[in-house]
Amino acid sequence: MSNTETDPQETVCRNKPTTGLHFTEGLSDGVDPHAGGTGTVELLEPRAVPLGGPRAMTVKRTLPQRARSLIGAWCFLDFYGPDDVSATGGMAVPRHPHTGLATVSWLFTGRVDHIDSAGHWATVRPGEVNLMNAGSGITHSEYSTADTTVLHGAQLWYAFPEHARATAPSLEAHRPDPVTGSGYTARVFLGSLLGSTSPVKTHLPLTGVELRMDPGTTLEVDVPAGHEHGLLQVTGAITLDGVEIPEDHLGFVGPGRTRLRITSGSGPVIALLIGGEPLGEQIVMWWNFVGRTHEEIVAWRAAYQAEMGFEAPSEDSPLTGAPLGAPVSADLLDATIGTSYRDGRTFPQFGDFPAGAPAPLPAPALPTTRMRPRANPPTK
Repeated sequence: MSNTETDPQETVCRNKPTTGLHFTEGLSDGVDPHAGGTGTVELLEPRAVPLGGPRAMTVKRTLPQRARSLIGAWCFLDFYGPDDVSATGGMAVPRHPHTGLATVSWLFTGRVDHIDSAGHWATVRPGEVNLMNAGSGITHSEYSTADTTVLHGAQLWYAFPEHARATAPSLEAHRPDPVTGSGYTARVFLGSLLGSTSPVKTHLPLTGVELRMDPGTTLEVDVPAGHEHGLLQVTGAITLDGVEIPEDHLGFVGPGRTRLRITSGSGPVIALLIGGEPLGEQIVMWWNFVGRTHEEIVAWRAAYQAEMGFEAPSEDSPLTGAPLGAPVSADLLDATIGTSYRDGRTFPQFGDFPAGAPAPLPAPALPTTRMRPRANPPTK
């Protein structure tokens, strides 16, 4: 899924709320801390973001926040629905780029067709994780299928650590077997929890779990003490460590805990539990790119705009002198395979796409201020 905001601001990714400093326009003021049974639980409120157009499907975004934009390496969390597709138009996200991250799609109802420039075609189904590693650069599109009547799901991104940022794009899918216990069913789609381990590779320790709980159930979950965790309320009343998570909110707990206490209210619950080892690196996130410097973001945007035919190519591009107006494809693509940008990036960085695909999304204008990464201070 794309960050479809028309004026995306620089997001300086942090692991700790900080007061007295200005980081990101357009995001919520931060987090609402509450005293839990074994420490602080922070509540992150969602904000509504339309996916585009007058009948746009609206997603609810809990990450990034101005004061907390990372949970482990998780840097983005959109969730949506349940939406009547006949009223919202469903998901219709044309081709758009990503770098330095992986997208993780998880559905509760409905189906979404995925196509990417690395040659992968996939249908995302309920109960089956779809993880796209963007690595050094990829483009993809996402459309709800014609037979989808109700769409309900989530997409997350996690930021790659430095050693993995230049990896080749790839796609993995996995349907986890359910783990059942007294009053609950869990599906571990990333990482290891509750005795279940996902085979999907990640470039640093991460956890992603769907929880379904019967009314009045308490689940004690053993977790690594060095990890941060977030619990997203999807449906039903739920508490984390004794703190109620309001509708559509994300509850956060920092490192130090070895057990999470999750309790459902008077009705059935669906929730997502995410977690991971803190990234501990300086990163800059803008639009659909995760990088390390202002210059990287500028270069990626320029490459994407030129390769899609929206803007004139830079002097270091093999496209110099080529006509504008269409993405790199056909004879032009054949003539430039094996070439590279002056800094060594493979050309085309954002790949080819099937003929007849809908037009790609143009990148928004860059912010007027220079993007400045900041260190992620440890969470206390």
